[in-house]
Amino acid sequence: MSEPTGPHRIGGRYEIGELLGRGGMAEVRKGTDVRLGRTVAIKRLRTDLASDATFQARFRREAQSAASLNHPAIVSVYDTGEEMSTDGSNVAQPYIVMEYVAGRTLREILREGRKILPERALEITSGTLGALDYSHRAGIIHRDIKPGNVMLTPAGDVKVMDFGIARAVADAHNTMTQTAAVVGTAQYLSPEQARGETVDSRSDVYSTGCLLFELLTGRPPFVGDSPVAVAYQHVREQAPAPSSLDADLPPEIDAIVAKALTKRLEDRYQSAAAMKEDIDRFLAGRPVQAPPVPSEPAYSAPLIPTLGTDTASTSVVPGAGPWTPEPKRRVGPLTLLAVLLVAVIVGAIFLIPKLIGSAPEQESVPNFATMTEAEARAAIAAKGFTVGEIIPEPSDTVEDGIVIRSDPEFGSFVDPGATIDLVISSGKKVVTIPDLIGQNKNTAAEQLKALGLKVSLKPKTSDEAKDNVVEIAPAVGASIRVGERVTVYFSEGPQKVPNVIGKTEAEAVQLLEAAGFRVSKELDSNSTEPKGTVTNQSPPAGSTQLQDTTIQIFVSTYEEPPPPTDTPTGTPTGTPTGEPEIP
Repeated sequence: MSEPTGPHRIGGRYEIGELLGRGGMAEVRKGTDVRLGRTVAIKRLRTDLASDATFQARFRREAQSAASLNHPAIVSVYDTGEEMSTDGSNVAQPYIVMEYVAGRTLREILREGRKILPERALEITSGTLGALDYSHRAGIIHRDIKPGNVMLTPAGDVKVMDFGIARAVADAHNTMTQTAAVVGTAQYLSPEQARGETVDSRSDVYSTGCLLFELLTGRPPFVGDSPVAVAYQHVREQAPAPSSLDADLPPEIDAIVAKALTKRLEDRYQSAAAMKEDIDRFLAGRPVQAPPVPSEPAYSAPLIPTLGTDTASTSVVPGAGPWTPEPKRRVGPLTLLAVLLVAVIVGAIFLIPKLIGSAPEQESVPNFATMTEAEARAAIAAKGFTVGEIIPEPSDTVEDGIVIRSDPEFGSFVDPGATIDLVISSGKKVVTIPDLIGQNKNTAAEQLKALGLKVSLKPKTSDEAKDNVVEIAPAVGASIRVGERVTVYFSEGPQKVPNVIGKTEAEAVQLLEAAGFRVSKELDSNSTEPKGTVTNQSPPAGSTQLQDTTIQIFVSTYEEPPPPTDTPTGTPTGTPTGEPEIP
């Protein structure tokens, strides 16, 4: 789908904004209802599918189903319509205007790999079941409950969305045989959906059990190499107990999940409300009604397709406790193995048309994590897919230039030639150094650390008040990656002038400069203190002065005069002592 260039309005009143997400058949963008002045989400069918009557019908059905529901845990639909596409294809492009939910899907949360506490997982599931109970009472079965269709708001509230393959209860008795239509996600299909049998509200209960299992353990109950392999496990195999993957989970949770994932409709929770009540009992500390899971799993009879006159259906023989061979009809191991092998082959043959009709066989999306963009592009081309958007995203854990995830995500099954978007790490998040000049050094350090930066504090002489920030390196406004170091220079503030009177000139200079002052010297020729002694200072000792203030010291130049030389007191030699000589 072409990207809008500049402001674009559809329906005469909805301005389209940033891309919020792109799914298999539509894209969702943030928008503004200019008439009511509110933010909305606008979902538009892809132009390459808009001419397909099957997808048109599904898209209209989503709008009709969701619009008939008014529940706080269900994303509301405000409006719907059609708009001619802007990519030159001249195709009428349906759109749905929905409630804008600021939050993340459970799929996005699970992708992060963070463990969800069991109590929180049960609370989320209870909220989902509340929404489903309301829709079931209104006669709508969702049929595609999965982590990608459940959102959590910033307040932690649940929002169920995407009623794209929902059916009214009156229509749900029709088996799902339409071709080329997505009829659910393989990892969350109920057994009756996989077999193409009658679908009712208990199918949503089963899918919710799969959702709860993944919230508790981090993976779906069944995984496989293809949709058929996964769907076969839903029909044939018993899901493992969540505690087998997380030993800390209590047996009551195992019991709730096991009852939700029971193959036989009669043994499953009979409504979303019943499963919600059992979960709420556990959260309140009361006993649950689900029967405990046996420590030794009982043998279940093989689910063998019955080849009768109706070759388009598959009957199931459920296990009824430990299996005991009938007398006189013992089946050898090789015979039993052959029967099971035939069951697998025949089951696969009949499941393929139920799941994908006459559409081409789908391919799984490779795991692009840890690949570079070039490697991921090559892997996409090798699978016959098309490279879509390359979306940069900051990451504290994934190296710059490495793929974080793809859309559709790893393990999804998509049609041949599908478009794969790649989210590439742009490295650690880049932040801008804020203007913290003049703030207290500790306050500034806390703000920088809150941005994910490392901080070094260094004193610096300044006219600013003590401890106020005078400089930051890198400078204010500079861009820096999270985790890098910033140096904050703070003022040492005014200092008291030390008393250097009586010190030698060298001692005085050392003391004053160590205190952050400059020194000038004046000679004092009037002092009688020994030469080189400081006789006075200005400003005086004890006064408070700013850093780099010049302190004048007066240094004595006095030198003590040498002692006088002794003079003889006798008569000089040759001097007559008597009468003067008469010539």
